[in-house]
Amino acid sequence: MNARLPDQVLPPWRRAVLKVGSNLLAADGGGLTVRHAAALAQFIAASHAQGRQVVLVSSGAVAAGRALLRERASGGSDLVARQALAALGQAPMIALWQSLSPRPVAQVLLTHDDLRNRRRYLNARATLRELLALDVLPVINENDTVAVDELKLGDNDNLAAIVAALVDADLLLIASDIDALYTADPRVDAAAVPIPQVAELTPAIIAMAGGSGSAVGTGGMRTKLEAAAKAAAAGIATALFCGSDAATVQALGTGRLCGTLVHAPASRMQARKYWLRHAPAAPGHIVVDAGAVRALTGGRASLLPGGIVQVTGEFHRGDMVEIVAGDGHAIARGLSQYGAAEVRRLAGQHSRAIHSLLGYSYGDEVVHRDDMATVAPMETGA
Repeated sequence: MNARLPDQVLPPWRRAVLKVGSNLLAADGGGLTVRHAAALAQFIAASHAQGRQVVLVSSGAVAAGRALLRERASGGSDLVARQALAALGQAPMIALWQSLSPRPVAQVLLTHDDLRNRRRYLNARATLRELLALDVLPVINENDTVAVDELKLGDNDNLAAIVAALVDADLLLIASDIDALYTADPRVDAAAVPIPQVAELTPAIIAMAGGSGSAVGTGGMRTKLEAAAKAAAAGIATALFCGSDAATVQALGTGRLCGTLVHAPASRMQARKYWLRHAPAAPGHIVVDAGAVRALTGGRASLLPGGIVQVTGEFHRGDMVEIVAGDGHAIARGLSQYGAAEVRRLAGQHSRAIHSLLGYSYGDEVVHRDDMATVAPMETGA
């Protein structure tokens, strides 16, 4: 353990999501190793024996696939090659965790579409809850072989935060090859000191984050803080710790943390509103006029056809869409009752005209207030 990090008490939890990074699973010579995974698996088993539930979000598939085809595989910079490696490496990654788990292991592959579509989101939620009820260890990863944008832009830190909200977790645990958040990158700045607790993820705290620790992983400390921010928005605390330190991992089983604890607000955001704010949106926008901006930012109004001035991109009925002001700033996001082509025909019209214009009606609202969440300015950035 880091002598400069105080031993602190973990928040009480009944269900946690544990994210394990590639650097903890990849062997020095390639492939996967139980070197650090074994202690983490023992923590999961010990937690289960205490009546707790753990959902595992595991990286490592691309590293495993690269090792299997070391002589023929590319360095992994090509997207298609990485997708192939991910497909090849899923089986050994799951086999690794099954070999270390006394309970059955279930693989769950998710994409942004699963989290954007409300019905598929709820189906995934029900499946994970059933697996936990069946005393199974769910091992989750992104379905990189078919989700191009996710492999290019996504990371398992943020996926773990979304999963934590999906399963109503009490705690997000992120294991990596660094023991805490530091005031600067400790690999290049000897004066950097660890931060044991973060009460609020301010821009100054985010600025302390560095990049990825090695070529094996896809995320660095910044993505971990982004994930912690998503979890905090759902009322879930995040613990960052070194998964390669056996003593640190063992201490987790006794409710002690040697790492950084990112606190969450006391009150949890309503689960549906959280999902509406953070689930990926379809590649389209609904542009509204100033009157609609005022009505929607008040928080209790639905989006009616009369306030719409333009539709960009394409989306379908039931998709998550962003609602933007005339200057392009997002003000809300929600589930559209109509597809993009339909909304274009309805733009600027009265709700009474919907049936006559379309020949049918799904309701007077394009986006109902119960299916909408306003977006704060800090949440509109990438």
